[in-house]
Amino acid sequence: MKSSLVFLLPVVVIGFVAGQLAPAVFSGASPATPAARRDATQGQSLTRGLAEAATAPANLPPIPEGLSEEETRDIGIFRRASRSVAFITSIALRRDMFTFDVLQIPQGAGSGFLWDDEGHVVTNYHVISQGSSFQVTLADHTDWPAEVVGSAPDKDLAVLRISPPKDRLVPLKVGASRGLVVGQRVLAIGNPFGLDQTLTVGIVSALGRELTSPSGRIIRDVVQTDAAINPGNSGGPLLDSTGHLIGVNTAIYSPSGTSAGIGFAVPVDTVKRLVPQIIRWGRPIQPGIGVVPLPDQWAQQIGVKGVVVQEVLPDSPADRAGIVGLQQGRRRPLRLGDVIVFVDGQRVASVDDLLYAFERARVGEEVKLTVMRDGRERTVRVPVIQQ
Repeated sequence: MKSSLVFLLPVVVIGFVAGQLAPAVFSGASPATPAARRDATQGQSLTRGLAEAATAPANLPPIPEGLSEEETRDIGIFRRASRSVAFITSIALRRDMFTFDVLQIPQGAGSGFLWDDEGHVVTNYHVISQGSSFQVTLADHTDWPAEVVGSAPDKDLAVLRISPPKDRLVPLKVGASRGLVVGQRVLAIGNPFGLDQTLTVGIVSALGRELTSPSGRIIRDVVQTDAAINPGNSGGPLLDSTGHLIGVNTAIYSPSGTSAGIGFAVPVDTVKRLVPQIIRWGRPIQPGIGVVPLPDQWAQQIGVKGVVVQEVLPDSPADRAGIVGLQQGRRRPLRLGDVIVFVDGQRVASVDDLLYAFERARVGEEVKLTVMRDGRERTVRVPVIQQ
């Protein structure tokens, strides 16, 4: 019975959930927080959890007496947050080669959650990447057709939109991931193996992990948890002990494709930054300074450490700062211009490092670049713009 449940899931879902991680995924460090702050936070979480239980829907059975405060809190959080969690079905259209009829073929399934009362649903990009049409099933088991608003493959995020009555829309409360500490209690809600509304509980196992996204770029600051995450949990929320969103479950590390106690979630600080951009423009805004970097493999072939500037866009901040790209030489086909080696004091060894540095600075802020040209190092300050 267990195997049949696994094989009933579309391959595309299992493929990424059990996918390989970036080589540096286990290289992150965990920040420290004073014990007094942690104790205060735990006390507040119990109080808020009890309040969540008190505001649970009236049609649910009462919470049994004699349970611990933690159990009561977890039940309350699940009852409230599960109303915000949805099941997403991805369908592809295929034409039968003999009858020429158009068939609807299930391509993927996963979880998602309501972002706002406008019907926006956040999920993983890999949940919807192979589909032509989509269906969202809410906690009340009503099905709604969904349209894709946009996506961020680099961060494995996507946004759908449905149009049910507003009284069916219960947005999830959004928290923060910057202050997380290892050992903190977390809860994951989703539809693993297509099983409706499942809760698993664990802790934050590590912080600062790295994960390879479907597009091949690195997702930074990933949250690692031991809360059981299985195929079908993808796109579902990871919550803290107050019921606030702290991450979007995206992958597990397991040879078998099922939970082995190592799950990963895109941090909510990344989600909060990108989802409004996706809703507004259909894609995230890539900050930059107006340079086109040379691909890493080419830079490695010529033995350059850093990011080679291939081209500088005219009248861009980089152009006004005097940064130059590859130049046509008299005796050689091409001559190196500037190579970016540091951004705000942090070494950049790849194009991904450079893009991450710009994302961290954000549009409108200024970055300090250390560049090399003809063996000479110089520092310039350049404003970050929307590219």
